[in-house]
Amino acid sequence: MGKHHSNRFATMVDDAKTRIKELSPDEVKEKLDEEEGVVVLDVRKQDEWESAHIAGAKHLARAVLERNIEMEYANIDTELILYSGSGSVSALAADSLQKMGYNNITSLAGGFQSWLEAGYPIERNGGD
Repeated sequence: MGKHHSNRFATMVDDAKTRIKELSPDEVKEKLDEEEGVVVLDVRKQDEWESAHIAGAKHLARAVLERNIEMEYANIDTELILYSGSGSVSALAADSLQKMGYNNITSLAGGFQSWLEAGYPIERNGGD
């Protein structure tokens, strides 16, 4: 976990990870290549999303996720793969959505950083 995270935050993330499923970048890429209806959801801040994001991902910032999720994805069976910068915030978000009744939620292990390190496609500034 990043060096800027407090011990309490790290404890919360570790706790959330006991209740959620994480996928590696390879597993996410395979799902995107082979399955229909999978939604990759970027939960980072708007400026991070605009800077660069996983190719084909949708955006719903963590700050409004619980409030807006049902407007965007009313079906609680929709397969949602969440990611954040390092995977910590997306783990918390996945845990939260599961508590709301969503039952097909995963988090990208290592977040956007792990996707970049794997060399998988990204989009910059609206498509690239």
